[in-house]
Amino acid sequence: MGVLGRLSKAFGISKEMSVDEFMSAAEAEEVDVLHKAADFYVKPISLQTEADLKIVEEELENKNLVLLNITAVARNPTKLKEMINELRLFARKINGDIAGIGEEKTILLLTPHNVKIVKKRRQ
Repeated sequence: MGVLGRLSKAFGISKEMSVDEFMSAAEAEEVDVLHKAADFYVKPISLQTEADLKIVEEELENKNLVLLNITAVARNPTKLKEMINELRLFARKINGDIAGIGEEKTILLLTPHNVKIVKKRRQ
């Protein structure tokens, strides 16, 4: 083991470092080192505050699809209804779509301009 190896070991630094360790969360969100850039993305977002509505709207305007987890807001049915109505109006305004998915409907799928959701199950 060389001098650098011993110093690294003494300071707790290893040569092998995972991507998560190397990059902060903000950098990791902006850079996808495993895939080529895409035209559109499917973005998972958790709805917790009204500020999250603006994030959803921005993603839809950027032509991304959004998987929105509404579990945190579901504890307050009145607030949940208001937020979903706002999202529904926005989706209609941009000619997108919105639908609950899964058995419990705690995930909403929101689509950008000219992307529609087939809501009826095929028999």
